[in-house]
Amino acid sequence: MNTEDILTETNDTLLQLVTFAVGSEKFGIDILHVEEIMKMVQITRLPGSPDVIEGIINLRGKVIPVMDIRMKMHLPRKEYDSDTRIIVTETKGETVGMIVDSVAEVLRMPASLTEPPPDTISGIDSRFVSSIGKLENKMLILIDVEQLMGSREELAAP
Repeated sequence: MNTEDILTETNDTLLQLVTFAVGSEKFGIDILHVEEIMKMVQITRLPGSPDVIEGIINLRGKVIPVMDIRMKMHLPRKEYDSDTRIIVTETKGETVGMIVDSVAEVLRMPASLTEPPPDTISGIDSRFVSSIGKLENKMLILIDVEQLMGSREELAAP
């Protein structure tokens, strides 16, 4: 039974997610928070910015901060390669770029295939996880973009 059949049978809410990888884990964020996905560009570093902020970029005349998701999730740094992408997100009126290892696809998934995260999740900060998607042969960690981005103060504080 495919996703469309499940959706038709249950009249379930359909989630549309942009899926990406950080290390060996697969993540998803609500497509409504995604403004665009871009290849790596030159990032201007800002002295005194927090470790999670890689720097700033000029996106069509708008200066936006770029966050290294690996640092935010307390994972080791990785050299950027041809698969590295910046997902430009918008939440609470703030636009922020997120550096991820690769972007996979836009996935449509019934909300009934998700469940709350376990109380203990090793390797990443569980407050960033909104739910876990259960797909046929893999699990997808759904990210709460608002929690991941934190407050303006968190992004700016050294």
